[in-house]
Amino acid sequence: MLFASNGCTIEIGSTITLAGVDLTEASFSGQTWTNIAQVENLGSFGDTASEITFDSLSGNRTLRLKGTRNAGSLDLVCGIDAVDAGQIAAVAAERTVYDYAFRVTFTDPPPVKTSAVTITIAAPGVVSWNAHGLVAGTPVVFSTTGALPTGLTAGTTYYVSATGLTTNSFSVSATSGGAAITTSGTQSGTHTATTAPVASRRLFAAKVASVEETIDAANNVAKNKISLWINSNVVRVAPLG
Repeated sequence: MLFASNGCTIEIGSTITLAGVDLTEASFSGQTWTNIAQVENLGSFGDTASEITFDSLSGNRTLRLKGTRNAGSLDLVCGIDAVDAGQIAAVAAERTVYDYAFRVTFTDPPPVKTSAVTITIAAPGVVSWNAHGLVAGTPVVFSTTGALPTGLTAGTTYYVSATGLTTNSFSVSATSGGAAITTSGTQSGTHTATTAPVASRRLFAAKVASVEETIDAANNVAKNKISLWINSNVVRVAPLG
């Protein structure tokens, strides 16, 4: 699905340790994210292999091989906002030597899905929804005309569990990848499950190399150019919903 860049966001987390292997989505679990506001341009980023060349004498051709990979530098441009927590965090990060977690969120969430469902009293509780098409980790919110089983609360975001996931049923957990919830007690009314779609995300570790202020002439917005040296692979997280 095509999507517009307007509405995309970038957030900064805390320091992250690089262990010499590619990062995964799980590498960023536990991060607390702070949005960097007033962004005008997110720039470009992503892996590029270094070129290694070999001039083959007998083959009369230059051969090219792939060397080390470099995710590049992201030059983030934003209007200066002295009270924005994200810009303040970026300025503080520039004064350190550490890598920080970053998350870019796109504007391509899937359409909302909703359906009447039934829920068993079991360990774990099983939600029946014919041909739901959901994958593990999809956020789901329940509502009801009566009472949900004990263990589930209306309006709370849960996550489809990989445990017991089938074409027509699933269990849920309180956190993505967490333990499936056991249901108990009694229930009543008609229950409805609604997805809470999440857009694509990009996760990476980077050093804040510089924060340059640009004032320019009259009738311009004063801007920060925040340069990020990306020191990891870019983790691509697909949209959920």
